Amino acid sequence: MASKPGILTDWPWKSLGSFKYVILAPWVVHSIYTLIIKDGKERDPVYVLFFPFLLWRTLHNQIWISLSRYRTAKGNNRIVDKSIEFEQVDRESNWSDDQILLNGILFYVMYMILPGVAHMPLWRTDGVLLTILLHMGPVEFLYYWLHRALHHHYLYSRYHSHHHSSIVTEPITSVIHPFAEHLAYFLLFSIPLLAGIFMRKSSIAALFGYISYIDFMNNMGHCNFELIPKMLFSIFPPLKYLMYTPRKYHSLHHTHFRTNYSLFIPIYDYIYGTMDKSSDVLHEKSLIRPEELPHVVHLTHLVTPQSIYHLRLGFASLASKPYTYKWYVWAMWPVTCCSIMLTWTYGRTFILERNQFNKVNVQTWVIPKFKIQYLLKLGSESIDSLIEEAILKADKRGIKVLSLGLLNQGDELNSYGELYIHRNPKLKIKVVDGSSLAVAVVLNSIPKGTTQVLFRGNLTKVAYFIASALCQMDIQVATSHKDEYEQLNTKLKNVECESKLLLSKSFTEKIWLVGEGLTKEEQMKASKGTLFIPFSQFPPKRLRKDCLYHTTPAMMPPKSFQNIDSCENWLPRRAMSASRVAGVIHALEGWNVHECGNTMFNVEKIWEASLQHGFRPLTIPT
Repeated sequence: MASKPGILTDWPWKSLGSFKYVILAPWVVHSIYTLIIKDGKERDPVYVLFFPFLLWRTLHNQIWISLSRYRTAKGNNRIVDKSIEFEQVDRESNWSDDQILLNGILFYVMYMILPGVAHMPLWRTDGVLLTILLHMGPVEFLYYWLHRALHHHYLYSRYHSHHHSSIVTEPITSVIHPFAEHLAYFLLFSIPLLAGIFMRKSSIAALFGYISYIDFMNNMGHCNFELIPKMLFSIFPPLKYLMYTPRKYHSLHHTHFRTNYSLFIPIYDYIYGTMDKSSDVLHEKSLIRPEELPHVVHLTHLVTPQSIYHLRLGFASLASKPYTYKWYVWAMWPVTCCSIMLTWTYGRTFILERNQFNKVNVQTWVIPKFKIQYLLKLGSESIDSLIEEAILKADKRGIKVLSLGLLNQGDELNSYGELYIHRNPKLKIKVVDGSSLAVAVVLNSIPKGTTQVLFRGNLTKVAYFIASALCQMDIQVATSHKDEYEQLNTKLKNVECESKLLLSKSFTEKIWLVGEGLTKEEQMKASKGTLFIPFSQFPPKRLRKDCLYHTTPAMMPPKSFQNIDSCENWLPRRAMSASRVAGVIHALEGWNVHECGNTMFNVEKIWEASLQHGFRPLTIPT
């Protein structure tokens, strides 16, 4: 929000919240009516194309957002190194599609009421040329002076400062303006279109093409990476007066504020002396910036088919919140089905996120496989191959540590990562499954004074070590399944542990340590106020409102951990899974050991190290 919000700052439909799209209903009904009632000669194709075009604009913007986030995660050609935080994501997500709604309604109404506009042809060369000339002349000139006026302290504090709250720009930043500003921009960009209409030279290509051009240039200009090659300006030097670039031009405007006011054609900045003198040099530096080499890689995978929209490369508004089921995501089923087919038949590990902490660069890589593919062992050889390829690729690039997230560290799949160590004995990179930190997190999540816990779920390496530690802490470990009791008895052979293991059917324990396999019936047997603490990679379904649920093993990083603008699956904002944190701790401490297989790293040592580096346990629900 602007520092001193002026009149017409908020959008008229703000009170509607997520239901704001209903304002399109009258125009959608009118469009369908004209399609059905009128015959072929009377039917105007523009009415039919209007709303698909709005969807195209939304898709166009999303493509740019995904591309920009992917490129900045890789690090090459990145412009501004500052961090993007949740505050910026929230601010930009709230107003991201309002301008599309506004433009759609105003253009539709204008098309209905203006005389002589109906049944415009698909193409008219003179009309397209007129649109180009009017944009290069009046539109660019008027925008330059409007933009300079918006930087006057009176208008800046009331309107334009909202846009400049984003120092590190993303494509969506381009349309984050107050309502009053967007009205001014609409009037400005309507000049070429209205001129074409009144001069009887308009066409569908000029209308939709001009709006798409504005979207394209706006998105490109606000990307935080440079993509326009220097060669273009070398071949045709006058191009620098006719075309801006993200680095050479608009990113400087967001960092220096008093330079580079032009829209897409910088000639007016040259004429009026407001071109930033460092533009050319910084453009060249951004183009030659190499891809960033991380010290740590966290290797995770997709969760469900719908989780692709919750990725940082997907919808920013969804990625910035813990992953939960959203009914409206089913409307995207064609895209979801395509993603399933692609991951099933063809898929390559991709970079999702880039972070930095204490001079340690961290990247998150994603195996494009879903949880169900791991559990049902569908294409397990392909999954195994992708994990090993990622490890070898990271090792070849000189990365120090690779942590295995979620089911990439499965016992049956790869013996908690040990399989790759045996296959590649000359590996320099250290493979970490994070099990020791997961054990430490769970142990420190159990409330003080606890004397008995109930174990329930598929027993894993983490579960066995937790049970052993609890017995040594003089806490009784109960289990309701005989086979789990026998497995624990077999693993924990010393007498001290055996005396602390119980086979119980009462379900009266107030602390439940749960893993995969916890059933609905068992949850319903828990007494009121029971605290469920997962030791597994995935959380249990929250079926009881009268019980408490803790997160899967995770920690909260210090504020100096940069560029966290999305949630890691179901974890709360800024929280990081224990396996991801463990990889960072290994790199910070310089521990030259693997942490995988059936062995366990020193639990107390990694817990103390994580606390010393500023990581903190998540608040236990009460």
